[in-house]
Formats: sequence, C-alpha cells, structure tokens
Amino acid sequence: MSDSESAIPVTDPFTLFEEWFGEAKASEPNDPNAMALATASESGMPSVRMVLLKGHGTHWGEGGGFVFYTNAQSRKGEEIRANMQASLLFHWKSLRRQIRIEGPLREVSSEQADAYFHSRPRVSQIGSAASDQSRPLPDRQVYLDRVAALEERYPEGDIPRPPHWTGFLLTPTAIEFWQDRQYRLHDRRRFTRPAPTDGWSNTLLYP
Repeated sequence: MSDSESAIPVTDPFTLFEEWFGEAKASEPNDPNAMALATASESGMPSVRMVLLKGHGTHWGEGGGFVFYTNAQSRKGEEIRANMQASLLFHWKSLRRQIRIEGPLREVSSEQADAYFHSRPRVSQIGSAASDQSRPLPDRQVYLDRVAALEERYPEGDIPRPPHWTGFLLTPTAIEFWQDRQYRLHDRRRFTRPAPTDGWSNTLLYP
C-alpha cells in the first residue's frame, strides 16, 4: 500500500469492526473488548469509564449495535436513563488503532439481561448483586459481609438477577476508524447514517 492510499477500506462498518476486533483478540494481552463509555447527565456534565463489550453485530435488533451491562442505579446508569445516548471508544495499542462509535441507547430485554447475568461466574453474580455501585462505601468489610450473606443465602446455583442490573444496546449513527501511520500522518474514515434503517455514507477525515 502506498502512502497516498487509505489503509481503511470503504466497506460495511460492522464488517470492518469485526475484522479489526478479531485482530485485536489475537494481539491484545488483556481485555480486547475493553472500551471507554462516555455518557452525560441531563445537564450535560460528561463522564467516562471503561466497560466491556458483551455483544455486537447486525443481529442485535434494527440497525445492529454494541452491548454492555451495568447496574442501572450506578452513576452511568442514572446518566443513561436521563440521556439515552452515548459514545464508545476502543483503543488497541498493539495494533495502533482506534474505533469511535456514537449513537442512541436502548435497554436490552429482561431475558437478554438474565441470560448474560447467569452466564457469568457465580462469584461475579454475587459481587454484582451485593454492590450498590457508585454509592459511598463506609468500609470494604461492609461489602464483603454482603457478599458472604448472599453466598449463605444461595449456597448453590445461580443468583437471582437484581432488577436494576441490566444491559444497554448502542445503535450506531456514526463509526469512525483511526489507523496510526508514520510521522503522525494518520488515517481516519468516518461512517455515518441519519437513522438505523438508513444506508451508510463515509468520508476520510484529516488526522
């Protein structure tokens, strides 16, 4: 490939995401599905944190999407409920690539949330059920005591999913791919669509 050619092809952005994600799973030493999730409060105050991608693709409802799970009573959960849109950022340092994704959010079904919650290790289920995520904790032992109480209450089998523990699907209206190139002459291509049922358009961006 010459310097004058873009390293980012014109293709379906979900297909390109799958290709890059597959390469990241082969090259990243830890959590290739880690992504920064940016939300904002109703007043517009932004916040960002790392979460894990737990589902993605065109089969996730009309327009496809990217799925993560959380305690809806946490700060991010409350911000999502107040402002149902967000941005995601994947940064794969080993590949020198980034992907930015923007769009509206919707909550997954209770059946989908149950299925993922009960696919997690039992201790992870207990830890989530015991946590008042993002709220003040007077002492770590308080949390550990709640974990122990749930272990005693449910000595075997799955833990009931708390009703406030759920998942959200981001259906993208914009996906931007960034590829590092020598001397910071980077490559950026942005795919956009007005609505989930619309086709994608794309353009290169100055780095």
